[in-house]
Amino acid sequence: MFNLSSAELEARFVKPWIAGAAIDCDDRRWSPDRGRMTVLQGRELRPEELGLGRGWATATKFCDDVTAAVIAAARRGEQARPELEALKAAVEEVATGTISFSDVVALAGAAQPTWRASEQLALAEQAVWEMLHQGRVEIIAQGGPVARERWQEIVLSWASWTGESALRLRR
Repeated sequence: MFNLSSAELEARFVKPWIAGAAIDCDDRRWSPDRGRMTVLQGRELRPEELGLGRGWATATKFCDDVTAAVIAAARRGEQARPELEALKAAVEEVATGTISFSDVVALAGAAQPTWRASEQLALAEQAVWEMLHQGRVEIIAQGGPVARERWQEIVLSWASWTGESALRLRR
């Protein structure tokens, strides 16, 4: 399957797979004990890139293999870090347009007022990092969306979190 949302991928494939259930797809049945799942993440593939059996070759050329991370996240589930999932939900609720990185830290501080500032920042950073990889937010600069290759540099930059940067997050 190609061009799935994170929610559809998780509900139709990942959760049943880690539970050991067989998956029915395209008139075939795939069993976790007899097969292997591969999850690729990248840009949406155009219809002409998928035709005539070219989908897999195109996807492997333009996408990253995120199978291990997706399965690990599903196994951890929302119960592993409920404060992280709550912050991600709060960011989505607030970010109807755009939201600054420092606003995410403020949301983390409001949700966890007894935590040290470094813990609040770490929570905000983890939430943004996961949301970027889940396709729930994107980083916006003056010229538009920022390329995936620059995410780490931006998320790890102190200037991004202190409001010294014009970068924003958009749902």
